[in-house]
Parts: sequence; structure tokens; C-alpha cells
Amino acid sequence: MGKIIFHALDGSCIEVESAGRSILDTALAAGVELDHACGGVCACATCHVIIEQGFDLLPLPSEEEEDQLEKAPGLAPTSRLACQTIPLHDTRLEVRIPRWNRNLAHE
Repeated sequence: MGKIIFHALDGSCIEVESAGRSILDTALAAGVELDHACGGVCACATCHVIIEQGFDLLPLPSEEEEDQLEKAPGLAPTSRLACQTIPLHDTRLEVRIPRWNRNLAHE
């Protein structure tokens, strides 16, 4: 089973099993705070995360995800939308949640 290590907003690291769910669903199930203003339907970029390790092992983003990512502040070469990214079963990822993420959906 895959693992995801979240580098959370408060600076802590949380390691959880991914269980075939999206990065967003995995984060929320583990109690990791990750905003998602559109409810996880790829209609915004508030769940933008940066993949620190394992990016090359992920499925390619859809054109819709790429369009939304273009709107994300702080875009990096390994940026993905957490709602659209489902790791393969044996993938080990490290995911950084950008500090600005928390404010985008709450303001």
C-alpha cells in the first residue's frame, strides 16, 4: 500500500496510507488541513500542493487540472491539485502544503 507524508501548514509531518484515494481525500481522512473551496471537483486551485518526492510516479494530470493549476499562486514544476491526484498503490509521496493555502478558501 502507498504512503503519503504530508508536510502540514503548522510545520509538522504526518505519514498516512494512501489507500487508492486522492491526495485530498487522504489528507482530510487523516485530519490534515487542506483547503478545497470547490469541494474537490477541479473547479479551483485551492487544493494546490507541491509534490516533494514521488512526482514522477504519479499519473499525468488531465487538461482540466493543468488549466486550473495555471491559476494557482506559487506554482512549481511539481505542483498538482490534491483533489485530482490519485497515487498508484505502491507509491510513496512527500507532499508540501503551501502556507498560503489556508487563507485562500477562508477569506
